[in-house]
Amino acid sequence: MANKGNKKRRQFSLEEKMKVVEAVDSGKRKGDVAKEFGITPSTLSTFLKDRAKFEEKVREASVGPQRKRMRNALYDDIDKAVFAWFQEIHAKNILVTGSVIRKKALNLANMLGYDNFQASVGWLNRFRDRHGIALKAVCREDSDRLMNGLGIDKVNEWHAGEIIKLIADYSPDDIFNADETGVFFQLLPQHTLAAKGDHCRGGKKAKQRLTALFCCNASGTEKMRPLIVGRSANPHCLRNVHSLPCDYRANQWAWMTQDLFNEWLMQVDARMKQAERRILLLIDNCSAHNMLPRLERIQVGYLPSNCTAVLQPLNLGIIHTTKVLYRSHLLKQILLKLRSSEDHKEVDIRQAIDMIAAAWWSVKQSTVVRCWQKAGIIPMELMDSDTEAAVSEPEVAIEKLWHSVAIATCVPNEINVQDFITADDDLIISQELIDAEVIPGMEVGENTDEAGSEEEEEASLAQQPKITITEAISSVQKLRQFLSTCIGVPDAIFGQLNGIDEYLMRKMTQTLVDSKIADFLETK
Repeated sequence: MANKGNKKRRQFSLEEKMKVVEAVDSGKRKGDVAKEFGITPSTLSTFLKDRAKFEEKVREASVGPQRKRMRNALYDDIDKAVFAWFQEIHAKNILVTGSVIRKKALNLANMLGYDNFQASVGWLNRFRDRHGIALKAVCREDSDRLMNGLGIDKVNEWHAGEIIKLIADYSPDDIFNADETGVFFQLLPQHTLAAKGDHCRGGKKAKQRLTALFCCNASGTEKMRPLIVGRSANPHCLRNVHSLPCDYRANQWAWMTQDLFNEWLMQVDARMKQAERRILLLIDNCSAHNMLPRLERIQVGYLPSNCTAVLQPLNLGIIHTTKVLYRSHLLKQILLKLRSSEDHKEVDIRQAIDMIAAAWWSVKQSTVVRCWQKAGIIPMELMDSDTEAAVSEPEVAIEKLWHSVAIATCVPNEINVQDFITADDDLIISQELIDAEVIPGMEVGENTDEAGSEEEEEASLAQQPKITITEAISSVQKLRQFLSTCIGVPDAIFGQLNGIDEYLMRKMTQTLVDSKIADFLETK
């Protein structure tokens, strides 16, 4: 009996508590849930009462999922700042020792005005326990091995174990990959060398760049609507524009941020909930992906650090093909201007958005599937010669365009088409934290969450006149007349024109009906 009274009290980790709460949310009876997890009804009631605290901790990622107590640190603001810095460093796969963390904690404490704070070994141990951090000692020989061989080891280990577990419950239709890329959207062939290798952390070139987020599934049957991040929240070229082929957001540097990525994630999660689907989303661990919201229908899987060049499907040719197609659109515009003897005008954000979206939707299913196979996530199958040819079609087409433009515009011989295609591959796509930014509420030199000024960058762009629906219908009719004089026009092209014509006619009819109703009401 004495032993029974001294029975050790069981403690539950945050992860275990959330599983209990989710079991109740799934519709199970509370009594059955208590028996399943071996807890008393009063303990279950306590978990349910504190669920808001648990969810907040998970959402903020302020504690490790295995942690069993949620007592806050004595210097809570220092703790949060150090953890934000640690997440940024960890995302870059930089090795961190305990002494480095202690030094960084002292620096941040001084910035916060704490003169008596001591980053002792005891503080370090408590910090590690609070956030579920495991630090390993690495000797020089191990460090060299990490730099030279661990990438291959990581890839093999991931293929052999983790990815098999991740995809076990999902079909290729429900396995997605999302990634961002930077785009110099106004880049001309003759300016390629000046742009190549530029990280574009700010300055004048920030006005000439966009960041695009793409997402597609492993079967190649579904490509999600792109998200484009620009610098201007309300550029002149988007005034009176209510429909775009993508989502558009803005901040001062045209970067992806945690807020923008989480907003996009929540929208995807809502769509999956409405469609009664559950998906697996594979992403890298860049700084914008570090602190995710609570998701109901999306399971997120992180790709191993520094291995995305060989494991991320979008990086294995899908984004490259999209850029090939986008640059092809730019070259076509240059050729059209040369043929019509018009002065060359810079591409504006609206034109860039249209061309990026058109390029994305034009990437063929065979290209997408091949890149997922190269990543080793879905089985590699023998590809016939027709499929191989389809994959290389965009490259062949842009070579011809490049040759024509290079001759007509006197592009230097040292610049080739691959330089033009890959000129913006090194662009920074997400914000890199500095010490001032990991401290909540601390002012920094420039706020990267605010969008740039539209007047400064687009004052030279004339506002385009609004096109009426009658003019749009007339343009479709002219296009139909032109195509009728061409030889070998595919039936699908005429079908698409018919669809556009029908949409415009319905729009005009509805406009007329609405105006008659308004006139009738005014006479009453």
